[in-house]
Amino acid sequence: MSEHKAEGGRTGMWALPVLRKFAPPEEVAVDDRGRTQGKDELVPWNVPGSRMRPREGKAGRGFYAPSLRGAPTSTRQAEILNSAVIGAPTGTSGIVTGRDELSKTSIAHDSVTAYNSQPRLISSPNVIVMGDVGSGKSSFTKTALVARPLIMAKRRATVFDKKDRAGEGEYSELARAFGAEPIKFTDDGTGTRLNLLDKMISHGTGAAGQLRLLKVVTRLARNDTPLDEWEEEALRSALRSTLARFDDGRDATLADVLPALASTANDSDYAAHSVQARDKLHQAGLSVQFTLNTLLDDYAGLLDGETSKSVDLAHKLTSWDISQLPDDGPAVPIVMAIGHMWLLGRLRYDRGWHTTCVYEEGWHIAAGPSASLARANQKLSRGLGLSNVFVFHKGTDIPEGSPGMAMVQEAQTVYVYRQSREADAAWCQRTFNFAPERAHDITQLSDGHHYFKYGSHVETLVRHIRSDWETALTNTDEGMEAAAGTLAKGA
Repeated sequence: MSEHKAEGGRTGMWALPVLRKFAPPEEVAVDDRGRTQGKDELVPWNVPGSRMRPREGKAGRGFYAPSLRGAPTSTRQAEILNSAVIGAPTGTSGIVTGRDELSKTSIAHDSVTAYNSQPRLISSPNVIVMGDVGSGKSSFTKTALVARPLIMAKRRATVFDKKDRAGEGEYSELARAFGAEPIKFTDDGTGTRLNLLDKMISHGTGAAGQLRLLKVVTRLARNDTPLDEWEEEALRSALRSTLARFDDGRDATLADVLPALASTANDSDYAAHSVQARDKLHQAGLSVQFTLNTLLDDYAGLLDGETSKSVDLAHKLTSWDISQLPDDGPAVPIVMAIGHMWLLGRLRYDRGWHTTCVYEEGWHIAAGPSASLARANQKLSRGLGLSNVFVFHKGTDIPEGSPGMAMVQEAQTVYVYRQSREADAAWCQRTFNFAPERAHDITQLSDGHHYFKYGSHVETLVRHIRSDWETALTNTDEGMEAAAGTLAKGA
């Protein structure tokens, strides 16, 4: 400013060095953008802004400070000035899932990102979502835990979809929006057929993986009664001879294994065994054959042939639609076992991907005969880049000391929606180590609100925020179809 004034040739007392800084500004020609002609200098008194001091005397002496206090800055550099009000409870890493109701800041979290952080923020990538029907937990799972991560590189999801919606699973339209047709199962022969011996399902594990799946399926068909050593040997022999017969042709099927079970005693590998041993092996083979015969009869069209041509398991989102299968009986756990076998094979084959596996109506997996299988998969989750998401109505349905309870307790990311019954809310408070007063607060939660906790962090009250597309996707069939079309055009 002093150079500018000097160049302007001030005279009189304003030319004195001490008084020069109090001199009023010279009239400067400016353009319509508020800049001096021929210079890049911005003239502040010609630019709209806060109301200046009204006294001309002070204004004339260069006091241009605003007469009113300005609004607090919204920049991140000033967060330290109001840390209690502005500071976000979770930081900014991960995926935005909602808004903290205390600070009104965004909540960002992703179990995979948190697990891979340095240092690690959580010790397990597995997730629990719990709440009453209609509280908003399904909308949250579908959007924040499935759809949003899928737009990221090297992320995919598979869903065991048990919730019926207009004759199909509730994830069906979301799967179609991402270019995949849901794999729909029924017990009347009109749905998808899966071949237990399909190489696509065993995915590189070979005969060992196929035998493991057959043993699991037989056990589930017997209401979770395990095979004895004679039955396991008979099944192993029958599978070996069946695969040898179809070595150069089509894939063998479960129906092809049944005749071999009845003739196990004729296997040359047992020629040196005693008559009594071969007879016992024959009886064991018949026992397994009768179990699998009953299974194929009860669920015709589900397991009794080659895999349906429509099945495509290579998409970023794979929906196993089990909504039309009965809750009782082995059908649901058997399809889940097949899905687990395929998923583990794919995880081992496609290294470098992070996969979210969602169990809607999670009590089927936590309290049913598939709990041990899911528990084993959960132990492998860290090394294979797998994050399991279990969605429950209430925790009181899970037996104490069961594999399902162990899965719940190991999860390091928890979202608890409203639990209307005090007993269910108290279960959440105890199991997830919430503050004592939280048991009552959980019963009072509004729709779309939940308490969020990860690792040892303090629980946070969060409101789930959805985009217009997500709202349409989770609310109406018409909206889902429109949303799918919009996504397809955008792709």
